[in-house]
Amino acid sequence: MSGAQSLAQPGGISDPALIQLVNKLQDVFTTVGVANPIDLPQIVVVGSQSSGKSSVLENIVGRDFLPRGSGIVTRRPLILQLINRPASSQSNGANEELVAGDDKAANADEWGEFLHIPGQKFFDFNKIREEIDRETAAKVGRNAGISPAPINLRIYSPNVLNLTLVDLPGLTRVPVGDQPRDIERQIRDMVLKYIVKPNAIILAVTAANVDLANSDGLKLGREVDPEGQRTIGVLTKVDLMDDGTDVEEYLGGFGGGEELFETHKAYRNKSSYCGTPYLARKLNLILMMHIKQTLPDIKARISSSLTKYTAELDSLGPSMLGNSANIVLNIITEFTNEWRTVLDGNNTELSSSELSGGARISFVFHELYSNGIKAIDPFDVVKDADIRTILYNSSGSSPALFVGTAAFELIVKQQIKRLEDPSLKCVSLVYDELVRILSQLLGKALYRRYPGLKEKIHSVDPKTGKPLPATATPARAASPTTGDTNLGGDNNSGFFGSFFAAKNKKKAAAMEAPTHTQGIGYPLLISSYYNIVKRTMIDMVPKAVMLNLVQLTKDEMQRELLENMYRTDTLDELLKESDFTIRRRKECQDMVKSLSKASEIVSQSRVDLAALQLKARRNPQGYRTIVHNTT
Repeated sequence: MSGAQSLAQPGGISDPALIQLVNKLQDVFTTVGVANPIDLPQIVVVGSQSSGKSSVLENIVGRDFLPRGSGIVTRRPLILQLINRPASSQSNGANEELVAGDDKAANADEWGEFLHIPGQKFFDFNKIREEIDRETAAKVGRNAGISPAPINLRIYSPNVLNLTLVDLPGLTRVPVGDQPRDIERQIRDMVLKYIVKPNAIILAVTAANVDLANSDGLKLGREVDPEGQRTIGVLTKVDLMDDGTDVEEYLGGFGGGEELFETHKAYRNKSSYCGTPYLARKLNLILMMHIKQTLPDIKARISSSLTKYTAELDSLGPSMLGNSANIVLNIITEFTNEWRTVLDGNNTELSSSELSGGARISFVFHELYSNGIKAIDPFDVVKDADIRTILYNSSGSSPALFVGTAAFELIVKQQIKRLEDPSLKCVSLVYDELVRILSQLLGKALYRRYPGLKEKIHSVDPKTGKPLPATATPARAASPTTGDTNLGGDNNSGFFGSFFAAKNKKKAAAMEAPTHTQGIGYPLLISSYYNIVKRTMIDMVPKAVMLNLVQLTKDEMQRELLENMYRTDTLDELLKESDFTIRRRKECQDMVKSLSKASEIVSQSRVDLAALQLKARRNPQGYRTIVHNTT
């Protein structure tokens, strides 16, 4: 049995079921075509152009299969899944399509499979290289552009250990030829997108003949992993170093060039853990340990994400099926029921910081309007001289012993007229609150789903019964909160200011010296009568507004909506969904599908998650940064 096989046995250094489980989860999200919402453990290979990244991967696989050339060769992320398959195993199924080639070394024990071509096996590794080139060109063309869309490749071989690696475009600084001007930023953003994830293990590849201080891979890795807890350094091209120099001071492990390491005086003492086999075993062990530590959290994230997207999908509702007339009828009925519920204060979504719904209308009646009426003083406008003049005019040529009715009514009517303006403003405030409630109800997901229906409900001005102008925006009352107790204060500006404009004016006690009219109690008579009128207004105006505005909308809204909207010729137009709803429903459906499949894969796995969670608590993650070498 080969070393790779012994290492991959259950109970050995690594359990292949762990890495295969992550591979299945990776395939689920790629196949469905959605962005992976779960941070899956994987080894991400980063480095500058021509640093030897491709050589590292090909040495691990033991085959030449990656595109070669100058400039940017890797232009799409390549998710490479290596799966150990014993040589004695036979091919599954007799009808699988085989891709023949001219590779004399091709055999039935090693092949590759692309996720975008399910069921097709590539036994010729030259054909794998051609398929990578073809699929890359199909996405980004033949120029030097790049794309974040990954290519998924599985390689089955008895000579590999179970690994998941991501090969990314090499970092570059200066655009060459027909490369985009911002190619450096594009590649950097793509690399950061992969390595910034906490579950990504960074394999930073650096040529040995380049100063480590100038290593692009290590620099980028340090940005997201300052302590090097999940960074592995790989030194390549050791045989190209200048005479008299070596990398002994950096090395924690080696890869490739076994003969060089066995004979070189600086490296031969470490030959027992040199070369690609040691690098592959080390990566396999680290990845397996990493998966063990993160798998319980992955299962929890899958469950929470599935719950989140399922709830959003339910809120969006199914695509319109069935009778459109019944759907419109149900929406109108639901809307009017919500309208009544909010006005009656039976809404389940109660706020502890701000008044809402019917409570705001009550606030207008019993706080704003009541205090505004009470603050009106008849004597801040009518002076003593005015009263004397009216009395003299009403008595004619002979002084009157008693006050005439005509004079009294003249004075009082002038003051009662002053109550009209705050009463009308009270009606406007209540109306604005009703419009505000209407806008809040129409802001729910159900009505965003049908913009035509929403506009139809909101298109009529209840004051006139005619459509609102396109630019009309109803006035909004201030937002009363439970802390608005200082209703008088100095707040004489704004929409509520007129209620309290006269509150701080001079009172009768600050007037001039008592006159003859005060002596006979005429101001007292006016004040007493005026107070009776104010109490009547405070009592009757809210009742009239409730009856003719608030209660009327509760009783008549459903009938009015049915008369104006329940028409056969307009139903389909009303139920035309918004583009956002259609697009978002498709996204949620795809995400729920992929997460459900992922949850099923994790649930059916034979991996003991409880045991893994216990081990993770006992052995917290903490990789040291190690340096390997390959040529």
